[in-house]
Amino acid sequence: MKKSARRAPMIEVRHSPIHGFGVFALRRIRKGTAIIEYLGERVSHAEADARYEDKTEDDNHTFLFTVDSKTVIDGGVGGNEGRYINHGCEPNCESSVADKRIFIEAIRTIQKGEELAYDYQIGRDVDDAPNVDEIFACRCGAQNCRGSMLAPAKAPRKRRARRTAGRAKRKTH
Repeated sequence: MKKSARRAPMIEVRHSPIHGFGVFALRRIRKGTAIIEYLGERVSHAEADARYEDKTEDDNHTFLFTVDSKTVIDGGVGGNEGRYINHGCEPNCESSVADKRIFIEAIRTIQKGEELAYDYQIGRDVDDAPNVDEIFACRCGAQNCRGSMLAPAKAPRKRRARRTAGRAKRKTH
């Protein structure tokens, strides 16, 4: 009888020192490897908002992943282990979209036992609570931690100084 060439699983979910549960490598994972597809129920943004409208303002727990302007994946409904990958400011993974599907990929070689993390870069909204960075505080422990799971705040645009189109003024005698 022929033995199956099936490889051992790459990941497992267990308690994390970062937050709640996390996903950990069960073996070495090479840079560029697609580790897992982020699964869950595919809903509209309006449906996702409606599902969680009763959530308290200080609750940062979410399994929602934006695919595009029309679709959100709710990993809390029919999701898989991908929903437990925590945020990290110095991540070893990143998310990518292919054919309206979300994949988590290794951006460097990940060693056995290492926790997987990607930068959530959660979008900011004009109606965010004043303490939104505290609500979405980062606990990754990275040396260069920015302190928030939110995308960095955009710096205000600087106004350009008016230029005189490079013309020198003529001296008149």
